[in-house]
Amino acid sequence: MGSAKAAQGPPRLGVVAGKKVGSAVARNRAKRRLREAASRCQLKPDTVYLLVADQEVLTAEFDRLVHWIGSCVADLDAAEERL
Repeated sequence: MGSAKAAQGPPRLGVVAGKKVGSAVARNRAKRRLREAASRCQLKPDTVYLLVADQEVLTAEFDRLVHWIGSCVADLDAAEERL
């Protein structure tokens, strides 16, 4: 997961799933799961986030995905404060 500053506005989210994730159906499912999990996290406004899916996204429990994204956002926020 990565983030960058953006123009003023709500948080923006990009989700990428390569062919290693599986078929087109599997890639789309992985992206939908990540988008929904991210929507349940507190994303900072004026920030662009990029999520990269792997095969584990397809089988992981949904609560685990939400927790993972939330902890990544917290880590990125902490790193930004140190700069």
